[in-house]
Amino acid sequence: MAKEETTEEESAPKEKKSSNMLMIIIIVVLILIIIIGAVVAVLLMSGDDEAVDATAPQQVKEKTVSNTTTSRTTNDAYNNTRKLDQIGTLYPLDTFTVNLKSDSGRRYLKVTMSLELEGEELSTELDAKAPVLRDRIIRILSSKTLEEISSKKGKQKVTQQIMDSLNAMLTDGRIKGIYFTEFVIQ
Repeated sequence: MAKEETTEEESAPKEKKSSNMLMIIIIVVLILIIIIGAVVAVLLMSGDDEAVDATAPQQVKEKTVSNTTTSRTTNDAYNNTRKLDQIGTLYPLDTFTVNLKSDSGRRYLKVTMSLELEGEELSTELDAKAPVLRDRIIRILSSKTLEEISSKKGKQKVTQQIMDSLNAMLTDGRIKGIYFTEFVIQ
């Protein structure tokens, strides 16, 4: 009988020890799952947006290669850091409504934008070439898919394409920026 009592007493602490160990393993696995889920959520939420350190001062130099081309990253950073009093003359354009490029053809984009001009004399040239400007912009916008224009990077890329295309045909100056005042995708 003495042997039976000792085996029962020894097995009870072993069961308690193994159940404690199992509980610790389950808690560690749950914590790891939560951490991995949080990391995945942060990565998915950030998407295409680039992280910008707001505390670090940004120094921007605009590089102009020629009258028709500018550095994309420099121009984007330049437009994002300027104050309102540094923005030049704005030339408002009429609203553009175009079908987006898709398999079903059921998506459209409605955009209203203003062009920032380098000089006021450019507005007379833009008035004279308004139908050509609208045609170029419509062709660029209608060649885009929903995925291409729905992100911040996509909008910046479209802005740069429009600026490059319009600046290539201008003689009296250049367009320094494009500002969307309405941007609706349906």
